[in-house]
Amino acid sequence: MRRAGRTTLGLGATRPKAVLVGPMGVGKSTVGQLLAERLGVGYRDTDDDIVREQGRTIAEIFVDEGEPGFRAIEKRAVRRAVAGHDGVLALGGGAILDADTRAALAGLRVVHLSMGVEEAVRRVGLNAARPLLSVNAPARWQELMEARRHLYAEVARVVVATDGRSPEEVTQAVLDALEWPKDALE
Repeated sequence: MRRAGRTTLGLGATRPKAVLVGPMGVGKSTVGQLLAERLGVGYRDTDDDIVREQGRTIAEIFVDEGEPGFRAIEKRAVRRAVAGHDGVLALGGGAILDADTRAALAGLRVVHLSMGVEEAVRRVGLNAARPLLSVNAPARWQELMEARRHLYAEVARVVVATDGRSPEEVTQAVLDALEWPKDALE
């Protein structure tokens, strides 16, 4: 039954061990790499896939294609990664906006890494490489979170707060939240 459902979604035989979602700057890449090391599996970031495939930065894609064009590229990248990666997978902050992407994440170990606006401002600041934060970054970040929070909650099995924690502490909190068997870590 499970296999039939995955075939209907067009997914392959592999599935990620864990998928990290959350807002920009929350630490998905850093925690994802640490988590992959702890689990002894590969790490993949769909934003990296997009940059490599497109030969341009995310910011350049936003300028050239606009947000709808970027989201279409992102949807394809996420679909391929979910279908073909059996390690830890990090998704871009807005990947969960797409209903098909949210459906593809059903049944996976999805972790929503969260943080408050103060922490976001400290981490992301006024980073020009983040096109959605180019004007009034704190207010725009808060606006994006209000629009996305319920979508993160929809796909996530667990939520792990990152505020005031080191990447190592967040990684351990993810393992604890997912109740990973101790023997899986040896």
